[in-house]
Order: sequence, then C-alpha cells, then structure tokens
Amino acid sequence: MKVTDFDYYLPEELIAQVPIEKRDEAKLMVIDKNNKEIEHKIFKDVIDYLETGDCLVLNDTRVLPARLIGEKKGSGGKMEFLLLKRVDKDNWETLVKPGKRAKIGSRFTFGNGELKAEVVALGEEGSRIVKFEYEGVFESVLDRLGQMPLPPYIKEKLEDKEQYQTVYSKERGSAAAPTAGLHFTEELLSEIKNKGISLVFLTLHVGLGTFRPVKAEDITDHVMHSEYYTLSKESAEVINKTKEMGKKVIAVGTTSCRTLETIGDDNGRVKESSGWTDIFIYPGYKFKIIDGLITNFHLPQSTLLMLVSALCGREKILNAYNTAVKEEYRFFSFGDAMLIK
Repeated sequence: MKVTDFDYYLPEELIAQVPIEKRDEAKLMVIDKNNKEIEHKIFKDVIDYLETGDCLVLNDTRVLPARLIGEKKGSGGKMEFLLLKRVDKDNWETLVKPGKRAKIGSRFTFGNGELKAEVVALGEEGSRIVKFEYEGVFESVLDRLGQMPLPPYIKEKLEDKEQYQTVYSKERGSAAAPTAGLHFTEELLSEIKNKGISLVFLTLHVGLGTFRPVKAEDITDHVMHSEYYTLSKESAEVINKTKEMGKKVIAVGTTSCRTLETIGDDNGRVKESSGWTDIFIYPGYKFKIIDGLITNFHLPQSTLLMLVSALCGREKILNAYNTAVKEEYRFFSFGDAMLIK
C-alpha cells in the first residue's frame, strides 16, 4: 500500500488557526463504519450516539509549554528549543534551531538567566540532549518561560495556553495535545456521566513524531516514533467490564486508540500496564479493543489518516474527507470532529 493512497485535496483556508469559542459547538461528522451513512451534527450531539453502559476512554496527558526562546552564551544569538521528551530529571531530548549553533558543550540562557542549558550529547534525527540548570521546580520555570508548541500549520498566536489543553488534562509530559479531547467541556462530560456512560482515563504523552511525514513510499516501510503510556488497574477493570456486558468502548482520539490496541490481548481484554508504544495501525489491522472512535480530521498521507482508514475503510474515509471539504469543515488540531461508530 502506497503513501499516496492516503492523499486528498485540502484548501489552506480550511486549516483552523484558532480554536472555536465554545469547545462543544464545533461541527461533528458521524460515520457508520458498517454502511455509507454520513450525518452532520454539532459536537455536543455526540451524547446521542452513546448508550448507557458504554465507556469513553480519554487521554489525560497535559501539554508542556515546551517551546523556549533563549540566547547562546558568548554570541548572544537567538535560539529556539523544543522539548521532545525527558531523558532523566534534568536532561531532555530537544530540537534546537539553528542546530549548527548547538554543538556539544554549547551553553544557553533563557529569561533573565533563571534557566540555563548545555548541550551534552547528540540525539536521534538531529535532536540534542540538553541538560538544564535552574532553581526550584523545573515545571514551574517552564510555565513562566515556555510557550505552547503549536503544530507548524498553525500560524496564529495562542491567546491563552489553556486553549491547547483538554479540560481534563492532568499528567504533564506531552509535546502536543490529544486534540480530539479539546471538544469536551466540563458540562458535556457531566451529562455523559449522568447518562450512565463510564469515563475512563489513560495517559499517553504525545510526541512530535505525530507531525512527522511518512517518507517511505510503501507504508509498511515506515518506522513509527515511540510514546510513553500508562493504564491503571481501575481503568482496565472498567474497560473489561464494558466488553463483558457487550457494550461499546469508544476511544477519544488516536492516542487513546493506540494505547488500548497496544495493551489489548487477542481476547479483547486489557490489564494495568505502562511502557513505550510504537504501534502503527493501517488498513488490514484487526482491532482488539475499540468499537468506536472520536477524532479530528488529519493531515493528508499521515499515519493518523491511515489509522482511521483501518477502522472505517480507506475509500469510505477519503469520501468523508472530501465531503468535509465540500461542507467547509475546519481541519486539524483546532478543527472539527468525527465520530466513527
């Protein structure tokens, strides 16, 4: 299967640059994976497609304000650092621009010198391992000095950092938001819970590999990035009980989907687990856990588009995307949503 099999035409003006004012009033496209039916709704209508006893699985990761602007010690040259993942307490794998100025031993300062950094090693794919020096708690320093690491297709500046966080975000560690969850409000979550639908949380820290293009011509030659996940015993028990009752497990976002499918066994059960996943889901994959998926609209030729094609069928998904373009849906991180049921 070729990467070009997952292409579609997207006018640039449909790429959402800012979040919608009321999170749950984005458009919602509803697709039945068993037929060709497409419905056009508002996101808050998602509750109408959930039944008592069903289970929504949400990713409670919290995005770090991982973009730092600093100066190189000595020359004073402006530098941009993007934190990818923590290696240990004070060492981070980081993308540095311009990279040619970030040789091993180079030192940098941020803010009024309250944060300092030194390149201690070279990482993978042009990244650097950087050791940070600071007083107090690193996350607090980062909250003061860091900016949200918005995807490259978003050119507008974010007014409020919380706009790029889900309302249930909790566990810090992501370099990008699990954007399907951005549509939920506290009120909608309460309504869903009151209807007798279980809300279950797991954590997968989203890496920037999410935005990396598939460079291999044949998709089976693509190597996925790895991301850290954790699922608690309590969450696993609720998911298993839902399956035993014959009710549906609906993943909120491809991150929740990938985590569940990594942990799930051939009997359709999950257990308490944590680790790194590099699962690559594309057409031909047999889903073990999820029955439905809430997701946003993804980039052409991306691994995420391949994942939803695996669940719903490539031709059906591409037809849905072309319909979304005609109906002027908003695309990508701050865009509209899709429910595959």
